[in-house]
Amino acid sequence: MRIVYLGTPEFAVPPLRILLENGYDVSAVVTAPDKPGGRMGTQVSAVKKFAVENNIPVLQPEKLKNPEFLEELRSYKADLQIVVAFRMLPEAVWNMPAMGTMNLHGSLLPKYRGAAPINWAVINGEKETGLTTFLLKHEIDTGDLLFQVHIPIGENETAGELHDRMMEAGADLVLRSVQALENHTVMPFPQVEAEVTHAPKIFTETCRIDFDRPLEQVHNFVRGLSPYPGAWTELDGKTLKILRAQKSETGEPAAPGTFVSDGKNHLRVRAQDGFLEILELQMEGKRRMGVREFLNGYHLK
Repeated sequence: MRIVYLGTPEFAVPPLRILLENGYDVSAVVTAPDKPGGRMGTQVSAVKKFAVENNIPVLQPEKLKNPEFLEELRSYKADLQIVVAFRMLPEAVWNMPAMGTMNLHGSLLPKYRGAAPINWAVINGEKETGLTTFLLKHEIDTGDLLFQVHIPIGENETAGELHDRMMEAGADLVLRSVQALENHTVMPFPQVEAEVTHAPKIFTETCRIDFDRPLEQVHNFVRGLSPYPGAWTELDGKTLKILRAQKSETGEPAAPGTFVSDGKNHLRVRAQDGFLEILELQMEGKRRMGVREFLNGYHLK
């Protein structure tokens, strides 16, 4: 079975690796174009780096409807295409192989359709999420389901930590799905539209923390946006990203958004019904650091 693999970030590398380790013919990789970098030089995707190291041809189209790209893609005569963390595909691409195009999605579809399923599951305080493989069709994240795996979410786990656990589980699920498609041992089944929820793209301006909300919601918001793009507030007129925190019921009553510190070990900020104890943060123009290191060099006004 000839496979063309479409993906860009680190999340998409383990599934590609496991396919090669199990002897599958990955004929080509489609990934994002290189980005001109600053001090780091040209930035290439994690999937491209892995593909080059393993002598897999790499396609990097600017536009997926470009006739030259479509002709080159067709020349690989893929039986199946696999998408992991790429971008929305036109029908001319996803409908090209005889077996169609399979996608790995970071939620239990139809819950959390969209660009940021891992983040929103944590922000919304879910106790469980998962991974889904499904076959693409016209509307995004709506295709028939193949397999799902359930993954618990820790009480203080960040989206970044959950992402890393899901990345490895995703590789196993992709392999299982490809084997089942190859052996005709899976029957795709439709999603239940009544159970749909959404996970829209996250923008920096919507990552500002609202401390008027209950402590539980503030804590989940911080976890769900860590480490990137980072939930933020302002301290002494500068942007402060809170990257790790825990709930604390202790502390004197104060207005929501008030910072309280002993100047040495603790930095708390008041939410509606308790304090958020900050453990790791990043001040505007500075690197990420623990709260003790921060307080050692910073005097709260």
